[in-house]
Amino acid sequence: MVLENDLEVLGAEATAFLDREHGLHIGGAQVLGSDGFSIVDPTSGRVVSVAAEASPEQVGQAVSCARKALQGPWSSFRPHEREQCLLRLADLVEANQRELSEIEAVCSGRLLANTRGIDVGYSAHVLRYMGGWATKIAGQAITPSIPYIPDGHFSGFALRRPVGVVAAIVPWNVALGLAVWKVAPALAAGCTIVLKPSPQSPLTALRLAELALEAGIPEGVVNVVTGRDSAVGAALVRHPGVDMVSFTGSTDTGSRIAVDAAASLKRCNLELGGKSPLLIMEDADLDRAIPAAAWAIFANHGQNCCAGSRLYVHESRYQDVLAGVAEIAEAIQLGSPLDETSTMGPLVSEAQQQRVLGFVAEGKREGARLVAGGVGLEHPGAYVVPTVLADVEPQMQCVREEIFGPVLVAAPFASEEEAIRLANDSRYGLGASIWSKDFDRIGRMTEALQAGAVWVNVHNALDVALPFGGWKSSGPGVDLSEQAVLAHTKIKTAVHHYC
Repeated sequence: MVLENDLEVLGAEATAFLDREHGLHIGGAQVLGSDGFSIVDPTSGRVVSVAAEASPEQVGQAVSCARKALQGPWSSFRPHEREQCLLRLADLVEANQRELSEIEAVCSGRLLANTRGIDVGYSAHVLRYMGGWATKIAGQAITPSIPYIPDGHFSGFALRRPVGVVAAIVPWNVALGLAVWKVAPALAAGCTIVLKPSPQSPLTALRLAELALEAGIPEGVVNVVTGRDSAVGAALVRHPGVDMVSFTGSTDTGSRIAVDAAASLKRCNLELGGKSPLLIMEDADLDRAIPAAAWAIFANHGQNCCAGSRLYVHESRYQDVLAGVAEIAEAIQLGSPLDETSTMGPLVSEAQQQRVLGFVAEGKREGARLVAGGVGLEHPGAYVVPTVLADVEPQMQCVREEIFGPVLVAAPFASEEEAIRLANDSRYGLGASIWSKDFDRIGRMTEALQAGAVWVNVHNALDVALPFGGWKSSGPGVDLSEQAVLAHTKIKTAVHHYC
């Protein structure tokens, strides 16, 4: 567990940052909030820092600063200058790797290996990729044909311009990484941003904003407002000075944001929940498929929107796969995220722990068979033992709902058609994976699966050059790739008539 002596392993920079008085980051300066709220270490329930609660007026101030920067200094930056800023920011994120990864691990309970590799390493990769797009945003030029104006010559242009001020709201499960997913394409397109991080893990967003200034990004381009009250996010979404809302989080919250944004016709990018299936066919290589199935759900403690939370296995291999996944689950070492020997830390909060255990209890009540885990620990902290529920039925809550914890539900199937039916029987459609050696079958199943991402013999493989987004209730939006940059632009058409 993370006790006093565990926190002593933190570097001086992370310790100093946790001990600081944290305000809001508005217009390049720290602004004290109207109140404060506690940041709790999920391994012990101990308060490790205090963040500021933004008032509605301060949210408006942040939007005004973003608007001023959009119309002022940031608008004078040419594309290659925006690229250089993002490249410098990537270097600074890497240079401050230890501080950022330790702050994120303490606040979220996630393993240092994850916060180093994803929140820092992959974020630097995303910043560099998106920075390159700043110089490659292209429009279109044509020679128009306008038959009702018979005389003269024409030239026509379709130009892409920044959409404007972006409100970005991100969750706690990959807090810094998802903040970068929002910031990087917005800045590459020439937008400014007001970022609201999750109240469970808001501190690395504040540090990122400081590093943005150090990278030469003008004051007001990146603003951060924090708060535990949902009114902070609502005020941001509804503000008339916001042109676009980009949100990653639950489907229910995303639906409310879509309604609020629609009132003023704001553009929305919504990356929402998931209940991703993993399909192991009878010809799959189980030496690869079994550990992949286990870590598709247990990586990041199951707190992953595209976690492989539904496992469907051909009936001829079902018991072997269950036994193999359960063996891996039982070998996982729960402990402090700052301990390099831990292979799983706590969930983000005790409230999340109780929510997850509630789904497990309901699954057992509905008839699921508990194969592994299913309990917390007799220790302080929000720990849940990696859990496998077998022989589930499609109508069970543990199958229908996104649990967002280390809980795998599993069932057998008899045919390819049944596997597809089970996989698609969900309101979500974020990711899915197929485990097979049959290329014809893989082609059929890839086409049939109702998901924004389909992986073959791998799960949750995200390349920054490929769009990431979902179908159905997983949301109408795309992160990563060229599409994320273009989503932050609007079209202006110009027609020139030469008499």
